[in-house]
Amino acid sequence: MGTRELSTVLVANRGEIACRVIGTLRRLGIRSVAVYSDADADARHVREADVAVRLGPAPAAESYLDVEAVVAAAVATGADAIHPGYGFLSENPALARACERAGIVFVGPSVEALETMADKAAAKRLVASHDVPVLPGTLEDGLGDAALLAASEDVGFPLLVKPVAGGGGKGMEVVRSADDLPGALASARRVAAASFGDDGLLLERLVERPRHIEVQVLADTHGAVVHLGERECTLQRRHQKVVEEAPSAAVDAATRARLGEAARAVARSVGYVGAGTVEFLVPGDDPGAFWFIEMNTRLQVEHPVTELVTGLDLVEQQLRVAAGEPLGLRQDDVRLDGHAVEARLYAEQPARGFLPAAGRVLVYDDAGVPGGPGATPLRLDSGLLPGAEVTGDYDPMLAKAVAWAPTRPEAIARLDGLLADVVVLGVETNAAFLRDLLADDDVRAGRLDTGLIDRFVARLAEPGGVPPCGSDSSAGPVAAALLALATDDAAPAGPWAADGWRLNAAPAPRRAVLVDAAGAEHAVTVTGTADGAVVAVDVDDGEPFRASLRPLDDPARERHLLTVDGTTRIVVSAISGTMRNRIVPEIALTTGPRAVWVHVDGRTASFTVLDRAALAARRRAERALGDDGAAGGATRAPVRVAMPGTVSAVPVADGDVVAAGQPVVVVEAMKMEHPLLAPVGGVVRLDVRPGDQVRLDQVVAVVDPTADQPVDPPADTPDDPAPAPADPAVAAAHSHTRGAS
Repeated sequence: MGTRELSTVLVANRGEIACRVIGTLRRLGIRSVAVYSDADADARHVREADVAVRLGPAPAAESYLDVEAVVAAAVATGADAIHPGYGFLSENPALARACERAGIVFVGPSVEALETMADKAAAKRLVASHDVPVLPGTLEDGLGDAALLAASEDVGFPLLVKPVAGGGGKGMEVVRSADDLPGALASARRVAAASFGDDGLLLERLVERPRHIEVQVLADTHGAVVHLGERECTLQRRHQKVVEEAPSAAVDAATRARLGEAARAVARSVGYVGAGTVEFLVPGDDPGAFWFIEMNTRLQVEHPVTELVTGLDLVEQQLRVAAGEPLGLRQDDVRLDGHAVEARLYAEQPARGFLPAAGRVLVYDDAGVPGGPGATPLRLDSGLLPGAEVTGDYDPMLAKAVAWAPTRPEAIARLDGLLADVVVLGVETNAAFLRDLLADDDVRAGRLDTGLIDRFVARLAEPGGVPPCGSDSSAGPVAAALLALATDDAAPAGPWAADGWRLNAAPAPRRAVLVDAAGAEHAVTVTGTADGAVVAVDVDDGEPFRASLRPLDDPARERHLLTVDGTTRIVVSAISGTMRNRIVPEIALTTGPRAVWVHVDGRTASFTVLDRAALAARRRAERALGDDGAAGGATRAPVRVAMPGTVSAVPVADGDVVAAGQPVVVVEAMKMEHPLLAPVGGVVRLDVRPGDQVRLDQVVAVVDPTADQPVDPPADTPDDPAPAPADPAVAAAHSHTRGAS
């Protein structure tokens, strides 16, 4: 095969990976073409590309997953090649075939390799014939539920249900007993059919407390295959990777060589071309043993850690291989230098069981850290811009924070500092959780297994559970209250201004009632003005202290100095639910319930400010759900939606007796299914049906524990159930996995 010049490349993706690929194209002097849906018309990847083409409406099936629309955009813009990124069409043979028909280079492997490795059962059969160890499980295609139930006896419990097609952990279910298998199969088939258009499933032996190790490979059209060392991807939450690093703290040089040779054998077995990743499961008590899981026939989300320790730009390598060039390195040329750690920044709500979040980005500060390969020890691959709308249409990953250092402890410390400096206001993220996780003793010591995060979350949920690197708990509510009152004080002055002024008397105290993201209420009493006040938090038991909030010289009015008892911090803030006065732009006018966002001490918090009407409504709702004051009565427990979506299933009937923790409604949102659990045992009253659209915090069911005998929990509860949400009114269960790995 000869070489072909690539002068224009279309990037068939969105978000941070589209921006990342466009960055390399710009550095190489290659014209870039972006594609977008209506939801992404003003997105960052659209602005950074040389040309952008609309694909269709917001739903991915009508835009980013439309093969014909993507190829038509490439033809119309004169693109020589299509780079699919990860997710969406990256592992879809239909796109590779369409590129062949159109005479366009597909930046990825052959159709045959895509099809073989997409079928996990076929892939296992193939690599096993090349002496690569595989995990015990089913290896046949298209098995029905009856056959899978029968095969489970040979596989043994606990086991893992996995879709035959696709990746990223979507549709995977842990099953610990035969009684739980039918329900898991039904759920996994729904997710697989919706995500991949193929509801085929396989069973695989579940290895308790394993490590997840993967090997990056590069292969060219001339027969050369090299590996670039391993990545540790063990820190996962419900099969979705959260933190990745390279190299692994558990892999020595001899094991690295064996893993690398096995990965190269896998690539050769299918005639692989391009960048790919071979994934292995490693028992925690025996790092020298490993089993092949699957091969991801694309670039991985976590590829930056490999780039930082090898000094290679993997996107550039993909492009050169796609153009027909031979690899510019041999296996002996690969050197691993230092250590790199990556954390995925998700739009999600840790206090609500890590459900995805949505909203408009009011403030975004990337701390001046560049994205894409480079010499800097810090890297932020991001698709965010101020004003960006984060919706439920796509995967909730917003950015990837990456740090390199000569040693693993230094890399973790640098990553923690980067996460503290990046500011996203307007959409809840998992940044604070990531910092807490990186501070965990087991994480710092490298004692990792795939269940570590679930145990870590369970410890935090216990009474007295404290994050490893918690901050001053009063700083957030105080800053939010002072900001809210300062906004009120900026309104036009007059005799009825609610500023606490009194004739011939000291200022009257003012009270701000705030509700945080977990649903907890904070009452803050402020005497005086924001630039000099006496403050008490949760006045029933809070001691008063002096505090002030003064704006810095910031044209956007986002930064303030917060002083609490003589300690001063910088606060980055934003207030939603306000608009500017058209006559006096400096004055903000309230247009509805306000949400105050503050970033202080390297952490972000959001608070809803309750005015009198909202506070009265909250109290009425509390009384309606309670026993109206009757002594000894039980509380009717609502089941609320934690994010907008569509009801995909209702596994119980109205009037059924349910157990605490039993799924009563399943909502599909952001490419995931979210089972909503009964918070208590009792009789359930439903208010939705499959197909209904539901909004945030909508009550979809109520469980009345007084209507029947109390119900015991199911006998076979998982060993690692989802933690109860901090707000008991939010009955959201664990979500299935999402996105590319």
